[in-house]
Amino acid sequence: QLQIVESGGGLVQPGGSLRLSCGSSGVRLDYYAIGWFRQAPGKEREGVSCLSSSDGSTYYAPSVKGRFTISRDNAKSTVYLIMNSLEPEDTAVYYCAAGNWGRPCHDDEYDYWGQGTQVTVSS
Repeated sequence: QLQIVESGGGLVQPGGSLRLSCGSSGVRLDYYAIGWFRQAPGKEREGVSCLSSSDGSTYYAPSVKGRFTISRDNAKSTVYLIMNSLEPEDTAVYYCAAGNWGRPCHDDEYDYWGQGTQVTVSS
């Protein structure tokens, strides 16, 4: 059974950076598309960035393109989300999920979800 574990959230000032990590227990992440999603209070969950398992294809939400980078370290079975130039609007609980690449960053494609890590951007 694949279990997803996120880490790296926290409080950061506007303009700052954070790196989120997504690991697993039980099964390696190599064979799954991995997505980072977020949900802010009162808002629907949205796909932030996703990474395929096969050819390295990526998806970025327009609101984060150019600021966030998703990458995979297969040796460590870990996927990272590097977030730069953070804005207060990026404040949310961030979730890592594993699934299929069929519709990139569509949450219906993802079967395994972590518990989430809080990211707060505030001065």
